[in-house]
Amino acid sequence: MHTMKLSAIVAALGGELRGDDREIQRLAPMDEAGASDITFLANPKYRSQLASSAAAAVIVKPALAEEAAKVGRSLILAADPYLYFAKVARLFSPLPLARGGVHPRAVVADGCRIAASSEVRELVSIGRNVTIGERCILHPGVVLGDDVCLGDDVVLYPNVVIYHGCRLGSRVMVHAGAVIGADGFGLAWNSDRWFKIPQTGVVVIADDVEIGANTTIDRGALSDTVIGEGAKLDNQIQIAHNVTVGAHTAMAGCAAVAGSTRIGARCTIGGAARIIGHLEIADGTHVGAGTLISKSIRKADAYTAVYPMATHKEWLANAAHVRHLDDLVTRVKQLEKALSTAQQNKD
Repeated sequence: MHTMKLSAIVAALGGELRGDDREIQRLAPMDEAGASDITFLANPKYRSQLASSAAAAVIVKPALAEEAAKVGRSLILAADPYLYFAKVARLFSPLPLARGGVHPRAVVADGCRIAASSEVRELVSIGRNVTIGERCILHPGVVLGDDVCLGDDVVLYPNVVIYHGCRLGSRVMVHAGAVIGADGFGLAWNSDRWFKIPQTGVVVIADDVEIGANTTIDRGALSDTVIGEGAKLDNQIQIAHNVTVGAHTAMAGCAAVAGSTRIGARCTIGGAARIIGHLEIADGTHVGAGTLISKSIRKADAYTAVYPMATHKEWLANAAHVRHLDDLVTRVKQLEKALSTAQQNKD
């Protein structure tokens, strides 16, 4: 079992240790932590749990140090306990290191340049003229099309498919089943049938991006689809052709973005949110879960458009009223006009 002293954690991550230098075996929530565990207190409203927690050590803000010390736990003082806890978790669960080499059961086409430090596992298929940087790991079932380029320290989990010409930066992580660079949904009506528009752009993914399982990112029609530095995309997201996602934007599962929309930097997009095409979303915008964005957002704010839950009977009654809302507005305007006319005649 991996263990680490509190002093070693502080030496690696900073912060201030108060109390005994204890040996830590694992991380745990405050109400589940045992005598060899470390936990954290980020929200002051849970401070009552300090006394009952059996944790060996607690990560707290300096403002809570005096109160936390009374319960006899060792403390690590940090400005942001939640972020510090996340970094401790990475210490206890480091990313796997690549074991350089190409498995004999992998298929590598002509003209590829694969760094000797990168690991290509069994049943990987690599197309022509692919470039793979240092210390990458390609898990079984990964498929790279021709002319794909991967930066350093890229991790592709099983059955990731990256179409021809797409480019990934360094430290990109793509989870199982994701498809990057499939054709965008570009069609023109030709008298009695659809004519497919060639999708000649690619997908460009910047450094430090993470893409969730079964997420799909379509290639551009003419210019490229671009995912900015440090963006985080959850599972089962659809990004259409020519979309731009700004740096450090985070999108939750099942969100969908239609073609040619530009999402700014440091945005958060809630689960199952839908954003229609050809829009501009300002930097720092927050879109709530399930929200439909149908026009551009020029001013950063939190936007939500979700009806509250109701029983089916209540929903039917409310829907009936909504269906006649325009008639109601017309009647109100007529009444206001009649009242205004009556008031003028009275005066």
